[in-house]
Amino acid sequence: MADLTPPHPTHEPGRDTRLDFHFGLAGASIPILVFAAGAAWLGFSGAPDERGLWPILIAALGAGLLLARRASAYSAAAIRGMSRPIVMLMVMAWLLAGILSVLLRESGLVGALVWGGGELGLRGGGFVLMAFLIAVLFSTATGTSLGTILICAPLLYPAAGILEASPAMLIGAILAGATFGDNVSPVSDTTIASASTQRAPMGGVVRSRLRYAVPAALVAALAVLLFGGAESVGAAAEAVGSGAASTGPAADAAEAGQARAAAAITGDPGAFPMLLAPLATFFMLWRGKGLVESLFTGVVAAVAVALAAGLLAPADLIHIDPAAFRAQGLILDGMEGAVGIVVFTVLLMGVVGAVQDSGMLDRVLQERAGTPESPRRTELRIFGVTSVAVVVTTHSVMAILAVGDLVRRAGRSAGIGRFRRANLLDMTVCTYPFLLPFFIPTILASSATGSGEPYGIPRVSALEAGLANPYSWALLCVLVIAILTGLGRTEADSTQDPTDPDPRI
Repeated sequence: MADLTPPHPTHEPGRDTRLDFHFGLAGASIPILVFAAGAAWLGFSGAPDERGLWPILIAALGAGLLLARRASAYSAAAIRGMSRPIVMLMVMAWLLAGILSVLLRESGLVGALVWGGGELGLRGGGFVLMAFLIAVLFSTATGTSLGTILICAPLLYPAAGILEASPAMLIGAILAGATFGDNVSPVSDTTIASASTQRAPMGGVVRSRLRYAVPAALVAALAVLLFGGAESVGAAAEAVGSGAASTGPAADAAEAGQARAAAAITGDPGAFPMLLAPLATFFMLWRGKGLVESLFTGVVAAVAVALAAGLLAPADLIHIDPAAFRAQGLILDGMEGAVGIVVFTVLLMGVVGAVQDSGMLDRVLQERAGTPESPRRTELRIFGVTSVAVVVTTHSVMAILAVGDLVRRAGRSAGIGRFRRANLLDMTVCTYPFLLPFFIPTILASSATGSGEPYGIPRVSALEAGLANPYSWALLCVLVIAILTGLGRTEADSTQDPTDPDPRI
């Protein structure tokens, strides 16, 4: 996520903005717990739409208002959280990505990709593995996990049913590939933040991180290949049609899905020029441009190619419907499709902003004085405090910045090298946000599965998407094993000098 800058601090110099809550630290944590419990409940209930989280976030904000000693101060803190530049950046990204997704879909690119996959013989786990590798390439080159999900998921997910891929494993593979780049790319913001806070040179950090990331990626690749297959939409529809529910709404839905699937598999390969649009976005991100600028370039390229190739007409983009007294078209459809994740993001940042203003993270991460700890115990504490920070802030980079100084001091006193410290930080923040159903990456991946609905492919919940992300699960196992066994703790770091100033990276 190289182009997503961390939120600005909410505490202004010279002014005490810390919120006081009834019941102290426990009261301050209740809004986050309300949100987490509600998100888990929706996930286990199989509700994939992020709109279901709106009332839960409202309830979390309401709990904060009731528990805060000054409701007006809590309201102000929530509004400050919502109005951060990072929030507006994400809102713009969601809107532009929604437009790009609809343009690519309606121009016939999804059908062309399905046709191409069929011609190449990529089906089931083979197609899911290809999706994982595409996401790995995109995220590693650009350093943005969210950008990878925004571009890759709407293109690849609709092919799941036709090419006999498991929908959950397919979106999980895309999420896994996005996570890999966020973890190892030298232009990823988490890589930059973890290296800079530990005063470590970037090249050494990236090289040392590969010893953890590559085994996790190999496990992920094997998992998606073995478990990525599923019945095609046509086969599923045939099974439904021949069973007890051969008539009625279930059969009708199955037949409709089968018809849409058949239309997609015979897609016109003439839509392949539309690949220039995501490639334009990729090129801009690779050149170090911002996510909004890159997505806008992709939208312009998609419009230009679609009109020039005759895949879309100008009236398809936007037109006036006199009977309905409103404007309609693909551009508006794309923006409206992003409303769910936009409102979710705004409300979530309100909850997080208020919790941060409570000073909860400062109190939880307060450094302990005492006798020096063993390297293993210190690494477990680094893992623990970083985990708390990422759950409280729901933002990977903000979590690294919040605990970076503490990790550097504690790690140096225990003799833990700066490469090792940076790797512990980065691996920790590349697990939870890509696994748990109340973080933006999993919510965004779930939202992107809506692109399959026109083709009869069911949506996948944020919980299912996280559970199906093999890379983050494997990375979490590698991280725990490395801490408990000391694997990689003695890595060469001969240039380390605790008295040196921060090196250039």
